[in-house]
Amino acid sequence: MLLFPTILTAALAATGMAAAIPSRDDTTANKGTASLLQVRNPSFEFRHGPLALAKAYQKFGAPMPEDLRAAIARFRQNQKRTTGAIATDPEKHDVEYLTPISVGTPSQDLIVDFDTGSSDLWVFSTEMSTSDIKGQTMYDPNNSSTSEKVQGSTWKITYGDGSSSSGDVYLDTVTIGNLTVPNQAVEAAKKVSAEFTDDSHNDGLLGLGFSAINTVQPTPQNTFFDNIKGILDAPLFTVDLKHGAPGSFNFGYIDPAAYIGNISWTPVDSSQGFWGFTSPGYAVGTGAFRNHSMSGIADTGTTLLLLPKSVVSAYYKEIQGAQYDSDQGGYIFPCSPTPPDFVFGVNNGIVTVPGDMVSYAPADSANQNCFGGIQKDTGIGFSIFGDVALKTSFVRSHGSIVPGHYADCDMPFNRMLRSYSNDQLVNSSSSGPL
Repeated sequence: MLLFPTILTAALAATGMAAAIPSRDDTTANKGTASLLQVRNPSFEFRHGPLALAKAYQKFGAPMPEDLRAAIARFRQNQKRTTGAIATDPEKHDVEYLTPISVGTPSQDLIVDFDTGSSDLWVFSTEMSTSDIKGQTMYDPNNSSTSEKVQGSTWKITYGDGSSSSGDVYLDTVTIGNLTVPNQAVEAAKKVSAEFTDDSHNDGLLGLGFSAINTVQPTPQNTFFDNIKGILDAPLFTVDLKHGAPGSFNFGYIDPAAYIGNISWTPVDSSQGFWGFTSPGYAVGTGAFRNHSMSGIADTGTTLLLLPKSVVSAYYKEIQGAQYDSDQGGYIFPCSPTPPDFVFGVNNGIVTVPGDMVSYAPADSANQNCFGGIQKDTGIGFSIFGDVALKTSFVRSHGSIVPGHYADCDMPFNRMLRSYSNDQLVNSSSSGPL
């Protein structure tokens, strides 16, 4: 099956309609664009369904279901018996690809996780205890002539298990590709949760959510994108995620080779600091579309597709042998045959998640059962359209337009979800209207 890459484009400044967005071929596209290829995370070991699900609960500070908590505890204990050490790091079983950036003068090259579901740029730093460094490259503000400590400012991110990452704040030069932002807030870690310390090749995180949820106190700081958008050819970025291969991040332009189709519009909700939207419903395989409102966020930092319990139950009822497995803390099903596609709506378009993408990871050593890429969002407070959904669709967001204004644009997009700041979010599909 032909899978279209996911492109999530975000832009917050007011701008013209999508037809005015430049491609890389435009004569105006030069210094205001950049393209970054992801690199494979050498620390990545293998996919593990319960760990991927647990990471979402950790990230959003939601109470983890007891079955899932017990599943993680058993996994860690088994790892301890096998290796002699307790495995605490979901990153090794979830974050397969990372993205390079440079910080400071002279430049210090780091590899970080780009995340549309958070809004902090934090990195491992020389302010940390050496016992907490396990191979990561550290940002050293003292070796940068352009660094300036923001006196009295600190940052802290608390996770669902009570652990946290925290540290000091510096203003320094940050470069991605050929785009440079001076005086970008760089959050230098003094303490990092064990969730991250065991991933020896992940040097931090660059958040691409809304600046409103930046954790710096007493004054939250702008995200990298908020600071860069003024010099871009178009105030947008795209995230081209791919299944089983490195993707890319493009800033300031749309790659014309990455999309086909038509555009339709739907509102975006940024009230929680995320790229939020409401799906009108879903379908299973070739079945009828079912009207069922699902409010959620598009999040490149979450692997799985997390949906309301009733929707998840309805999907797995269509798979012979599928069941909720309390030992796994989630739904599992026979790996063969391929499960049905899952379809969700975005306004008058649809996004199809192919069944082979729902088969997220083996659930047993014999590879007979698979852990589902679709799981319940119980306790989180909203649905999460993570990589399982985004890698099969073309998603993008762009600068705000007049609230309530709906428009047709000439630029074609296939299976696309696009956010227009607080105002509009766009979807299209070659499959036609619902």
